Amino acid sequence: MISDKKTEKKVLVYQKFEISEYYLYKKISKKMKNQNNKEIIERIADDEKRHYEFLRKYTEKDVSPDRFFIFLYYLIVVVFGTVFGLKLMEKGENRGQKDYRELSGIIPGIQSIEEDEQRHENNLLNMIHEDKLNYVGSIVLGLNDALVELTGTLAGLSFALRNTSLIAVSGLITGIAASFSMAASEFLSKRSDGDEDALKSSVYTGIAYIITVVLLILPYLLINNYVISLAITLTVAVLIILLFNFYISVAKDYSFKKRFLEMFFISMGVSVFSFLVGYIVRIVFGVEV
Repeated sequence: MISDKKTEKKVLVYQKFEISEYYLYKKISKKMKNQNNKEIIERIADDEKRHYEFLRKYTEKDVSPDRFFIFLYYLIVVVFGTVFGLKLMEKGENRGQKDYRELSGIIPGIQSIEEDEQRHENNLLNMIHEDKLNYVGSIVLGLNDALVELTGTLAGLSFALRNTSLIAVSGLITGIAASFSMAASEFLSKRSDGDEDALKSSVYTGIAYIITVVLLILPYLLINNYVISLAITLTVAVLIILLFNFYISVAKDYSFKKRFLEMFFISMGVSVFSFLVGYIVRIVFGVEV
């Protein structure tokens, strides 16, 4: 038993994390349809329960799980996917508050818990099969193409037409047509490579494209001032780039900064160029709407 009250308090906090994670993993495993995924999650849950029992031997006290923690991360898993939710948990709050190494001189064998935690994040979670992660390439294709093409189109139309209704209609027609074109191109490309899931890849590409189109055009449908609408649209584009790359950086262990800056400068660069084209077209052809 631990005699130092300060150390005991810290270990009890770790116990609470472990038992909370155990119940979270068990809750998630019950909704798993894929047997392989279910077994992986149950395996991690068993490890968390073992960690809890290991720590309990030294405190000789039971602790209750954090119900809010379980609710929050289960909600994230349901909305954003299992891999993202669990990796966010492993990398975020717990990794910042659980440092078993500081107790290595007090509790013999505690390093094994730290090794298990690393194994969960680096190996087991990467073994989970999840559709949305298998088609990240297709989603990136639709998302990136929509951002680049439509932000550029809307910037050009804004300064050529200066009418939010016309800009919205023109952008929507362009965006929907481009989404079908991009989905068809993705299907043909995957099919020519012998990919059996070519249709599913094209669907992910098309859906990502259409969602992006709607979000970018929405300001023009709600606001009459084309300058304000364009500013909001560009802000929305940056937020989409930010959120998507954060998601991918967590779920796929990619570099957030590199991918964010790459998409940001490409999208914004095309927008600036298109704005200049729209401005020149308006002057040269004397377009007045």
